[in-house]
Formats: sequence, structure tokens, C-alpha cells
Amino acid sequence: MSDVSRETSGEVEPEPASAAVVFGDRLDLARRFTAALAAHGEERGLIGPLEPPRLWNRHILNSAIAAPLFPTGGRVADVGSGAGLPGLVLAIARPDVEWVLIEPMERRVAWLNEQQRELGLDNVEVIRGRGEEWKQGPVLDAVTARAVSALRTLIPLTAPLLRSGGELILLKGANAENEIAAAEKAIRTYKLNDVRVEIVGEGVIAEPTRVLRATRR
Repeated sequence: MSDVSRETSGEVEPEPASAAVVFGDRLDLARRFTAALAAHGEERGLIGPLEPPRLWNRHILNSAIAAPLFPTGGRVADVGSGAGLPGLVLAIARPDVEWVLIEPMERRVAWLNEQQRELGLDNVEVIRGRGEEWKQGPVLDAVTARAVSALRTLIPLTAPLLRSGGELILLKGANAENEIAAAEKAIRTYKLNDVRVEIVGEGVIAEPTRVLRATRR
């Protein structure tokens, strides 16, 4: 079946061969999460009707390919975790990292908690709230987010959670470079340096990921 036909039918995308490369011995967990999201994501308002035919490449692998960028043994937050993209996917790929999934919507929090239990992810904590409501101070080693908002809006929601020397590792779209220019004031205000965009996954996955990285001074 062609990609166009698959999108029209709503059929779930077949697992790409690159999934085994990206997830290694964690592939079974990734399969289980992807199957659950494909089966229940639309009815629970987690993904749109056009997403199942591109779930692996556009969402699962697009999130997981960034996993090596996070610090071993670190504590990392995913702000606006939604369906668990990227937080749950990264928690599957990196069991050596402690993940805090921050999400304000009750039904999405319920989903995240369910998947954490179903998949046995003991490296995941789910917190209902918004990034700006974080009470623990600047203690995290890294903060990530995917498809939340433009960088100038996202920085005030994420940078205050970072310890000095902590890193923003944000999954962005094709406009990432332009977002840096538009966020110059926020970058200065929150003392971010070495702000750059990296493309990860070229030659590995079908749709490489743009990652915006910055370190808090």
C-alpha cells in the first residue's frame, strides 16, 4: 500500500527496520507503547486521525533518536509531555536516566501514568502541572520538549528548571534556526549560551530530528 493510501485508510505504519537500531534490546517496549498509542491515541485525544500511518517515523523514532544526547544518570524533565512524545519514548530508550513528565491535562496525565505502569518504567515520574508551576527550583540536568511552542515562549517555561550547567535539549521543526533569532531576548534573560541546532539521525531514520541545544550559565 502506498503512503497516500495508508494515510487515507488510517492504517498504522509498519515498523521500520531502523527501530531495531534505535531501540536495541528495548525494542519490545517501544513496540508495546506504539501499539497502545495507535489503538487508543485518537479516541483519547492524544494524536490526530492522520498520525497512525506515520506514527513510527514521524513520532516514535523522531523522539527516540535524541536519546543519546541526555546525560547518563541525570534527572531530566519533559515539559508538556502530552502523549509521551518525547518523554515516554526517551524513558524506554534510556533506562539509565530519571525522567519527569510534566503535563497539565488530566486525561493525558492518566495516559502517562497508565503507560508507566503497563511498561514497568521505574525511571518515570509523572507530575500534573505546567513548567512554570515547577516548585523544586533549578535542579535538573536537562529539560526537553517537543511541539510545545516557539522558542521565545518555551525558554521561560523550561530554562528555570535547569541547574547551572544544565542543558535544554528541545526537539524542533524546520524553523528552528529562525526561532533562535526571534528568541534573543529570552536567551539573554535566562543566561543561555552555546545555542545551536543539531540534526540527528541522518542516515539512520527516515525523518532526521532537529534538536535545539543550549546550556544555562
